[in-house]
Amino acid sequence: MADTTGQAGVEDRGLKIEDIQLKAEERDPRFSFTPAHQFDDLEQQHESASLGMWAFIATEVMFFGGLFMAYIAYRYSYPDVFAAASRRLEELLGGINTAVLLTSSLTMALAVHAAQTGRRKPLVAFLLITLLLGVVFMGIKALEYYHEYEEGLIPAFNFTYAGADAQKVQLFFVLYFLMTGLHAIHLTIGIGVVLVVALLAWRGRFPPEHATPVEIVGLYWHFVDIVWVFLFPLLYLIAGA
Repeated sequence: MADTTGQAGVEDRGLKIEDIQLKAEERDPRFSFTPAHQFDDLEQQHESASLGMWAFIATEVMFFGGLFMAYIAYRYSYPDVFAAASRRLEELLGGINTAVLLTSSLTMALAVHAAQTGRRKPLVAFLLITLLLGVVFMGIKALEYYHEYEEGLIPAFNFTYAGADAQKVQLFFVLYFLMTGLHAIHLTIGIGVVLVVALLAWRGRFPPEHATPVEIVGLYWHFVDIVWVFLFPLLYLIAGA
């Protein structure tokens, strides 16, 4: 379905899409509204790109879903041990990171809206803020990992927990590092992609009729944020459940 938000925003300012296309092509001869050869028009190209990203997200949901189901099964089998292990996590840092990612979802949504309405400077600004918030999240997570290393909670490499049910506690941390580590890898990829999109946006490559790349990156970023929204209560808050 074609997105008319950007077109309406541009026409409200007395501009025509054709004028923007001409200016864009004058600014960068590589820029063109011509769809790729395998598509009939830009609308079909936009829908195909969106469908491709949704299909990718579906595969990622199944991937993380397997880890979530494994965690839930062991949590049900060893509720007291998993609750005790969860108390070793830093709930405050996890809560701060949750707020950081939720804020980054807002700035990404604002970036997509700026792209759809043809506002280049706000687009670049919101993308850079989103990127910065992603880096802040990774920095806080790295600090948390360092604290867990100091406490000897790294399975196989530095696990010195000597309390009762040490093997079951180690199982909790295996799942914890698998899930948060894979999430961190996805977020790192997202940070890199947002940086590239921000650089291209600064060069004026995403006028309203060519906002699809920004929208696709936005979908990916929101997916990564949603994964953390599930991870935080499962891993950090179960002790009080």
